[in-house]
This record gives sequence, C-alpha cells and structure tokens, in this order.
Amino acid sequence: MVTTEPALADLQEQLYNGNEKSQLAAMSTLSTAGTEGYHLLQEFLKDSATFSPPPAPWIRGQAYRLLFHSPEASVQAFLQQHYPQGVIPLRSDRGVDYQELAKLLVAEKFEAADRLTTQKLCELAGPLAQKRRWLYFTEVEQLPIPDLQTIDQLWLAFSLGRFGYSVQRQLWLGCGQNWDRLWEKIGWRQGKRWPRYPNEFIWDLSAPRGHLPLTNQLRGVQVLNALLNHPAWTA
Repeated sequence: MVTTEPALADLQEQLYNGNEKSQLAAMSTLSTAGTEGYHLLQEFLKDSATFSPPPAPWIRGQAYRLLFHSPEASVQAFLQQHYPQGVIPLRSDRGVDYQELAKLLVAEKFEAADRLTTQKLCELAGPLAQKRRWLYFTEVEQLPIPDLQTIDQLWLAFSLGRFGYSVQRQLWLGCGQNWDRLWEKIGWRQGKRWPRYPNEFIWDLSAPRGHLPLTNQLRGVQVLNALLNHPAWTA
C-alpha cells in the first residue's frame, strides 16, 4: 500500500525538478492534499524566487493561484505575510495601480480583466485617451516599457502562459506577420465572420492561445501593430 509520505516526496521531486507539464500536474495534486500539500506549495513558491534560470511566470503564478484559493486560514496568512502585493512585481513608470487587474486575473475573471486592461492602457496614455476610451497607435508607441511588461506578466502568470501581448506577438511572427492568419489562429475571426463582443469571445482557458487580451480592430490594425512591435518585448 502506498503511504502518504512517499507520495508527497514524489510530488515534491516532480515540482522542483520536473518539466513545466509535470510541475503543473504536481501543483494540482498538492492543492488537493490538505495542509501538507499546501505547505509544499508555499515552500516551492518561496524557493522558486531564487531559481536560476527563473521559472516561467505561469509556474509561480499557478502556485500562487492555488494557494490564493485555499480555504485554510494559515495559507491566507502566509500569502499576506510574504506576498501582500501578489507574486508578480507591479512595476509602473507612471504610478498606475495594477492591483485590481492582478486580483481579477488570479480569480480567472478574464472578461473583467480584459476591460480593465484597456482602461489601464488609456490611463497610461493620458487624459485624452481616457476620455475617448481607446488609443491612437502613436500613443501606444509612447507607453512605458515597465508598464506593458507588468500587464503582460500578469496575463501570462494567471493564464498558464496562454494569454498576453507577448504571446500574440510570438504567434503573429509565427504567421509571417500575416494578420488574416493571426485572426484565425487566435479565434478573432472564423472565415469571413468576426465574433460579436462580448458574448462570442471566449473568457476562459479553453480559448485559443493568444485569444486575450482583446484589441479593437474597428479602426484597423495600427494599434495592435504598435503593441506587438513595442520595445517592451525585446527589452
């Protein structure tokens, strides 16, 4: 008969030394193993900050998310003590607060997070963009690198690496920078038909890779082109 201790030891080994797929699987199992499982996740989250090379943001993001949803008071106390601002550094060159965006993404409230992302980009661009609620491509070019990287890291961390501007850029480059191919690949168009916002977009992790965050294409591709060519992704 398999005892609990070796099973937990095996999961710990998988968590620390496995590939990303096995790490995520170990996390999922540990989150159902009660107090001892949560303790191992807490230790991994602290230790992973010192790994070289650092783990992908979605590895630490998933560990944090599973702890965040734990019903145990001791786990919540741990997060409050060690990660009061969350697990992703919320850097901003313009004093923009990304706490609410982080909370929405941790909770997998992707539709609300998508709307807030647009609001934050407009906030970064200034009062005129905030008033009109959309961006000119020339405003995108002036957005600070740290802020775009923060937004992208949050999307990556809490979508298992499936969503974010850097993901869209990678897919776009893989499509030979062909917009029509990109729209099909990320689910923004089916044939000649464009999905209607918001009900015909997919607001969970079953969406195609790169599906979120959305960028309105009614005024053409210049804004998204500016976002995907921003120096934030090559800095």
